[in-house]
Order: sequence, then structure tokens, then C-alpha cells
Amino acid sequence: MIEAVPVVSLPVRRSAASRMGSAAAADATGASVDQLTETYQAHYRSLLRLAALLLDDLSSCEDVVQEAFIRVHAARRRVREPEKTLAYLRQTVVNLSRSTLRRRILGLRVLPKPMPDMASAEEGAYDALERDQLRTALRGLQRRQREVLVLRYYADLTEAQVAEVLGVSVGSVKAYGSRGLAALRVLMEGSHD
Repeated sequence: MIEAVPVVSLPVRRSAASRMGSAAAADATGASVDQLTETYQAHYRSLLRLAALLLDDLSSCEDVVQEAFIRVHAARRRVREPEKTLAYLRQTVVNLSRSTLRRRILGLRVLPKPMPDMASAEEGAYDALERDQLRTALRGLQRRQREVLVLRYYADLTEAQVAEVLGVSVGSVKAYGSRGLAALRVLMEGSHD
């Protein structure tokens, strides 16, 4: 998956930098910009992996994450609780991923991902096959079920955090998660037959 793609440096893309303009450099509230910079350095990769599980297209994932940082940066004065910056970023990544999926006319295609060094070719092939089957099965779920499962089990968020990111109740998270896991089990068992 995305973990195998080397992310050597994490510069803001030219388009992102130009959209942020000189406001970041001349910002009077340096503390919030510093906090956003620290959040960027600490969580860029995890947000990129989150987007990858929802989109599975590296360039779109990078665009979504960059756009999320730009939007949170632009709205930083409205953020009442700066310690929730990461939560706002996660929610923005999920919402932008939804928008990206809505705009796509054709179905998503799985892009070949470079494989990390493996002990043997057989293990690598089996692991790649299993990951592909899981991604395919995840795409077969309803959108909310997929989002809940990705946030709950991949991003390792609590049910309350997932509810906050998706804007639903904790009970809905439990229901979507339960139904999603059951459907995922059926889809995965069907792919092994």
C-alpha cells in the first residue's frame, strides 16, 4: 500500500504554496501556524495513508491531504480548540475524499504499488494478492461502512472519534462497523473460493 511508497520529503506543492500565499509568512498568530506546521510534520503520512484507503490513487491522495491542510490553515482563526486540529484535518480528508470519489465518472482502478523487500517471491505474491482482495472487498462495501472500518481499524480511532469525524452518532458508528465487518467477511470468503 502507500507505506511502500517512499515519501522522502514533504514539501507543500507549488499549487498549495501559491494558494496559501504570503498570508502564512505574515500571519500575526504565529502560534497557530507553528502548531499546524508541527501537525503537518507529525501526521502528514498518516493522513496520506487514510486518504489512500478511501481513494487508492496516490496523486489524488496527496492532493486531498494538501487541500485539507490549506483549508484548515485558512480557517485557523475559527478553530476554537487548537488541540483538535488533527481531528479537523481527518474530517477534512474524509470529506475531500468523498468529493473526489463523487467527481469520478469511471470506477477506481488499483494502481500497481512497489512491494517492499520480502523473504521470498511466494510470500510477496501472497501478501500482494491478499491486500488486493481486501481493497477490492472494501470497495464493495457501502460508503459509510467503508469509512467507519477504515477510520476505526486502520486509523485506530475510537468509536467516539469516528463519530465526530463522520458527523454521526456513536450508535451509528457501531451499526455501520458491525454491518461492514459482516459484509467484509462475506466478500473476503467469496474471493477465496
